[in-house]
Amino acid sequence: MGGSRPVVVVEQTMKAANYLNIIADQLHPYMAFVFPTGNGIFHQDKAPCHKARIASEWFEEHTDEFHLMSYPPNSPDLNPMEHIWDAMERQLRAQTPPCPNISTLRDRCLDIWYNLSPAMYQKLVASMPRRVAAVLKATGE
Repeated sequence: MGGSRPVVVVEQTMKAANYLNIIADQLHPYMAFVFPTGNGIFHQDKAPCHKARIASEWFEEHTDEFHLMSYPPNSPDLNPMEHIWDAMERQLRAQTPPCPNISTLRDRCLDIWYNLSPAMYQKLVASMPRRVAAVLKATGE
């Protein structure tokens, strides 16, 4: 069962302050637990809330606890979460009847999330070095 992977349901537009709260209240303790020696690497894309000054400053203040993967300009989205969203969407669309309301949608998404295969996560993490190397080779950056 995949219940060991926490999820935060956000029911409003993600602004920098909301993102910072999630980083500080959820991500920080999780990373400290999973990577107690400070060797974890966190990957985020270039969403506006991720690039906000307050978020960047927070990550700079916590560089000794875990690292933020640098994200070069004009690079493809390497975030493994994109593959997870795709798998979740396929499972959600296969369910009948369709979700009648947002509450049912949230519940179904959480059910899918907590039942994703740990092997899928391991495969995605293991693929990162190969995927990054392919981008570096193709772009020379």
